[in-house]
Amino acid sequence: MKTIVISGCNGLIGFELSKMLSENGNFNVYGISRTKPLIENPNFHHIYADFTQKDFEKLLPEKVDVVAHLAQSEFFRDFPNKAQNIFDVNVSSTLKLLEYCRNAGGSNFIYASSGGIYGTSEKGFDEEDHVAPHGELGFYLSTKLCSEVLVENYSQFFNIIISRLFFVYGKRQKKSMLIPRLVESIKNGAPIQLQGTEGIMINPIHVKDAVMGIEKCLELKENHKINIGGNQLMSLKEICTIIGNKIDKTPVFACDENVKPKNLFSNINRMKDLLIEPAIKFEDGIMEIIHAND
Repeated sequence: MKTIVISGCNGLIGFELSKMLSENGNFNVYGISRTKPLIENPNFHHIYADFTQKDFEKLLPEKVDVVAHLAQSEFFRDFPNKAQNIFDVNVSSTLKLLEYCRNAGGSNFIYASSGGIYGTSEKGFDEEDHVAPHGELGFYLSTKLCSEVLVENYSQFFNIIISRLFFVYGKRQKKSMLIPRLVESIKNGAPIQLQGTEGIMINPIHVKDAVMGIEKCLELKENHKINIGGNQLMSLKEICTIIGNKIDKTPVFACDENVKPKNLFSNINRMKDLLIEPAIKFEDGIMEIIHAND
């Protein structure tokens, strides 16, 4: 059996990946988080660690095959008050896990970045597109880009896979994230702000598809940057209309027709070639969030 260390194992993606790998019988999974996930399997081993504290890497197994660094700071909107936490969780922990992977003999290091580092555009982003100017990213996304730079410097020691995630959604997602917020707004009749008449264009991906893609990253050789997003390109208005139809409520929109939409969607051809083609349609996947609190 192979050994994998997964940071953020109680998060949206980390939980599903930890559960899947511990159940398939091919991995000993060591999951890092501040709260223990509800995974009852002899192949899953929880490691309590807070990335704002020193020396968490000393708690990890002596040898490892793969490290999947999925953890991220929960304070993405709270700069500068939580700047140190954001830096510790998003950057300092990355360096520590890279060094751990090198010293523990790892072969693959998977880093979960964000599609947000590209900025916004009228067209979809390819993996080789330039990222947004640093001054436009904001502190949180700048830390994600910093970690990408750190990760790339270790490509001589093991295979590096940088996954840039685009609007992952699922039933365990925090209510502060985009898709759950839209569901709650429509349920409560709160107006949804749209740039232009249709709103921004995005291609959200269900967490199960995202996890299937990341699982395939475990097998990749050489170094890769891969956009991980959904197959459906939709405007914010289209997304809200789908949600409204599912719950039998008409969304309320507040359109600013003087603002040009700041689109954020990805070209996923590389994902389809190297990993998987997303299979879950938004019309089906959104039902998990709609019924999450029923």
